Amino acid sequence: MKESVCIIGSGNWGSAVGKIVAENVSKHPGLFHPDVRQWVFEEDYQGEKLTTVINRERENPKYLPGIKFPPNLQAVPDLVKASRDASVLIFVLPHQFVREVCEIMKDHISPTAKAISLIKGLEIKPEKVTLFSEEISKKLGIRVSALSGANIADEVAQERFCETTIGSQAKEDGELFYRLFHTDYFKVNVIRDYVGVELCGALKNVVAVGAGISDGLGYGSNTKAAIIRLGLMEMRKFGQSFFGTVEDSTFFESCGVADLITTCSGGRNRKVAEAFVRTGKPIDVLEKELLKGQKLQGTLTAQEVHAFLSARKMTKEFPLFTTVYRIIYENEPVESIVREITC
Repeated sequence: MKESVCIIGSGNWGSAVGKIVAENVSKHPGLFHPDVRQWVFEEDYQGEKLTTVINRERENPKYLPGIKFPPNLQAVPDLVKASRDASVLIFVLPHQFVREVCEIMKDHISPTAKAISLIKGLEIKPEKVTLFSEEISKKLGIRVSALSGANIADEVAQERFCETTIGSQAKEDGELFYRLFHTDYFKVNVIRDYVGVELCGALKNVVAVGAGISDGLGYGSNTKAAIIRLGLMEMRKFGQSFFGTVEDSTFFESCGVADLITTCSGGRNRKVAEAFVRTGKPIDVLEKELLKGQKLQGTLTAQEVHAFLSARKMTKEFPLFTTVYRIIYENEPVESIVREITC
């Protein structure tokens, strides 16, 4: 049976992924159904429905302007219609919507479906940390892999060479997702440590907020390099303290140190954090101004990580994570990004 692919989400990264997936589906006609459905949260765009514009213009002018989509990628505003009988699900949406989306989809997907999460976030509560691959798996009763890497969406969409990492427990799922994502410009490496892949994808955003604060203060490359190094150490310590299966080698994959460097150099978390320092505007205002209303993951993750560490009286063991939280949420002086982490 041919696999039927559905992409859940259509923001900046989701649109770039849609282009790759639709192209690769066409390259493997014996494996995949030719059409790829992409669920798009319906919005107004210049007086028209966004899905209407996407399907007519073959691009998403709101979140990825100027990038043309293959003809087999279809924007669908109804989640049930988009996911009906799908056997491959690609989740690429803000993590706060995962549970609601899964609840709507659960009775309509193929019983043999498998999924992959491109969500760069964790659900972190004082009592536990939940991986979104595991949450999706629990809600839908299917196997879920994870993808994360040094993948700024605009550059991927422009076909500039980069790498990414897929973590998959099942070998056959890893092989399937390799065919679905690997291209000459988007190089995929498949590993088994899906936990490490997801942890890196979420925690690096906190470090990027710290890097952006440093940039806003004009502290230069040496300071940012120190923040990146300290951030990588705290990412590793968090993973191995609370998830014993995380492997050291994962931090040297694209999902680890490469994604950390990229995000601290040019990602949205760095960009908004720099503006936070330079303008003094609140994060929610900057999200509207700089991200077209999309939510920043790094600040939210910093808040959740702090609550989790506080419940265990371990905040002092993670000085960078803690300082980022206090600057954003407790009006700690922005200069603390250096002063507090070097004590």
